[in-house]
Amino acid sequence: MYCNVCGSAIPENAPLCSHCGVNAEELRKARRATSNWARPQLGRRIGGVCMGIGRHFDLNVTILRIVWVLLFLFYGIGGILYLALWALMPNEA
Repeated sequence: MYCNVCGSAIPENAPLCSHCGVNAEELRKARRATSNWARPQLGRRIGGVCMGIGRHFDLNVTILRIVWVLLFLFYGIGGILYLALWALMPNEA
């Protein structure tokens, strides 16, 4: 599992993130509670698309953001895909 605040890996038995101190159990509960993908209200940078995808697929959000920027810079598809997902993904309740 990855911390949605700082992006570092959290071992499954750790109670807190070793880098930023976020309660890992709350992150696990939030991950189990959101079975569908949604854009989170807290911790997002622009629209929350990368964080929503990262939570849904349990991916490191920082690496996902870097890949997204590279897709935008080298292929141009990143911006179009981001805007489409921003419109299609619902906000977290």
